[in-house]
Amino acid sequence: MTPSAFIHLPELAGRLTPADACGLRLTDEELAAWDAQARLQGLPADWRLSTQEVERSRQAVLAGQDGEDLWVFAYGSLMWNPGIHFEEVRRARLDGFVRRFALATAIGRGTPECPGLVLTLQRQAGTCQGLAFRIHRAQVETESRLLWRREMIRGGYCPALLPLDTPQGGIQALVFTANTAHPQHRHDLSLAETAATIARACGSIGTNRDYLDQLAGQLDVLGIVDAHVHTLAAAVRQQCTPAQHQTGDRHTMAGT
Repeated sequence: MTPSAFIHLPELAGRLTPADACGLRLTDEELAAWDAQARLQGLPADWRLSTQEVERSRQAVLAGQDGEDLWVFAYGSLMWNPGIHFEEVRRARLDGFVRRFALATAIGRGTPECPGLVLTLQRQAGTCQGLAFRIHRAQVETESRLLWRREMIRGGYCPALLPLDTPQGGIQALVFTANTAHPQHRHDLSLAETAATIARACGSIGTNRDYLDQLAGQLDVLGIVDAHVHTLAAAVRQQCTPAQHQTGDRHTMAGT
């Protein structure tokens, strides 16, 4: 990150985790550490997609993008911990989708006994406001590989190139939308059930509530109003005592 990357959003300077401190730039070594953690938690050997499956997905979506910069839409943890080297960040809006905590996770923000929930983008009437990060064409190969490992580790998303509106003009960006056919997709949870899950779940990198609080805080910084997130955060606060709220680190698995 350079100061010029924040020309459109100077308020974000100093508020994003640097890529090299992300913890989720899933190099082979980092991936091996996650595999070891999964084994300790009793997850099956196929708890994640194989490297080959992840790479096939990446190549299919990015076919024809050679020699071009790549925009990435951030609506969840990527908004404060993008984990990629980027040249520019803008406000961005995606129409026809909304944020929902609808992907169960048994690692990172939950456990097999008490799964947590991370964000997805559900296709329905409305808009989702977030950020768009531009990766320079010379870094797209490396950065997109690491990003795909992070977001598609369990295949919980459907990556696609979709049109976004930004104050500086329309762009096409990589968007990780919900894979509603995934076995961990939780489309039928009520807001009360979602809040109860987030209030109690905790994993190796922090509480599920901390993930929600970091999202709400970054939306506030950007002046983005998301009524669902606001209502959900209030519902979680009602269920948590101060002792239950542990401040986690700034990492999270998936949930762009």
